[in-house]
Amino acid sequence: MKKLGYVIITVGFLAGALVAVLDESKIHWGYFSGALILGIVGIILVHLYEQKNIRSGKKLVMNLEDIKTSLIHIVENITHLNAEKQSINAYDMRHRIDELFSEDLTIFVEARQGLAHAYGLQVYANVMSHFASGERYLNRVWSASADGYIDEIKAYLDKAEVQFVEALDNIRQLKDPAD
Repeated sequence: MKKLGYVIITVGFLAGALVAVLDESKIHWGYFSGALILGIVGIILVHLYEQKNIRSGKKLVMNLEDIKTSLIHIVENITHLNAEKQSINAYDMRHRIDELFSEDLTIFVEARQGLAHAYGLQVYANVMSHFASGERYLNRVWSASADGYIDEIKAYLDKAEVQFVEALDNIRQLKDPAD
């Protein structure tokens, strides 16, 4: 259904473009409207497929597991990195961040919609508020590392750890959505 939706969007777009250039002095609104409606139908099909996919039980369970697992790895890595911050060269910190966090941050971000579908927007907001703050602080550490600002690295590693731990605590307090 998703591929069909994208094909319909493409056909609608191409048909609309063709109608627009067939006659330079006049636009055939009937044909153009038909092409527009076709494109909208394609968008709706893709959207319905995405919603169905996100809400499917198996996908939802996998997303929730991915969220928890990736957040556990992030907290372990930030705790370990924070403990080693005195011995790591300031300019090397950004490379360590890239090595340790890129994959887990991506997994979490790709699976995060499952929180809203399983637990509602308030839980999603609570977790994402802390996660986003932690990620922002981690970005500050990366930037400070590029510039060699050791004091800023130390301060924002602490702040990032607090935020990621809080996000994980919020996740651990959640009950199974099937209950």
